[in-house]
Amino acid sequence: MSDLGSEELEEEGENDIGEYEGDRNEAGERHGHGKARLPNGDTYEGSYEFGKRHGQGIYKFKNGARYMGEYIKNKKHGQGTFIYPDGSRYEGEWADDQRHGHGVYYYVNNDTYTGDWFAHQRHGQGTYFYADTGSKYVGTWVNGQQEGAAELVHLNHRYQGKFMNKNPVGPGKYVFDIGCEQHGEYRLTDTERGEEEEEEETLITIVPKWKATKITDLALWTPTLAEEQPPTEGPGQEEVVGIEGRGESEEEAQDMPEGYEGEMEMLRPLGEDQDIYPEEAREYGYDLDQ
Repeated sequence: MSDLGSEELEEEGENDIGEYEGDRNEAGERHGHGKARLPNGDTYEGSYEFGKRHGQGIYKFKNGARYMGEYIKNKKHGQGTFIYPDGSRYEGEWADDQRHGHGVYYYVNNDTYTGDWFAHQRHGQGTYFYADTGSKYVGTWVNGQQEGAAELVHLNHRYQGKFMNKNPVGPGKYVFDIGCEQHGEYRLTDTERGEEEEEEETLITIVPKWKATKITDLALWTPTLAEEQPPTEGPGQEEVVGIEGRGESEEEAQDMPEGYEGEMEMLRPLGEDQDIYPEEAREYGYDLDQ
């Protein structure tokens, strides 16, 4: 799933007074521990410093969302947990009111993302677990997208290579639990999707196609892939379209003759939204990623 639509609601600012019970300093500012009911129906209980939320506190939105964690000068900053109206939640580091640093996001469909965040987006090294298939993506993220060196791990095999815009590209290999590897390359090709109306142009989509080159014994994999020789065209090399298959069964893999370079499809993870429920976000009214 994605994390683009479950952004939190705008919190009331320091000038939105509302009702307040608690400590004050000599200047009459909220200072110390206090409780506030804000004009928009939100509530806050926790620490204040010179009239601003500062330190540990709990902010509850009238729609059911809530934040429990650290504040610095009215902004979420430090460790904190945000529970969204749809039931998803984020636990981790914040900076300047944004998910930033290391954190875990729990999605409503039981998917999870654990790893680095930058300016509210998955960015850096992280692991996304797909609850419906048991698969997981382990590797690099850029601006919320799967991009860079990574492993896509399934129940009885895995794919190791590079990704771009959530698709595998370039050299890579499938590693099977039975003790062999199939090397090859993903090439992006155009596929026609048909015409909706005669006067409209034909829709084209880019589909990764797997070209197998060889089968070897298991070898240690590192994120920096070794440069491979360009595959040569010839008999025995078959193309597999897309990454939606689940690979070969164990029996089929065991029956493969030495040097076999047949079909091998990569299981494409299902269920990840495109960075968090935009529809729910707009419904609840909290800010979307810029």
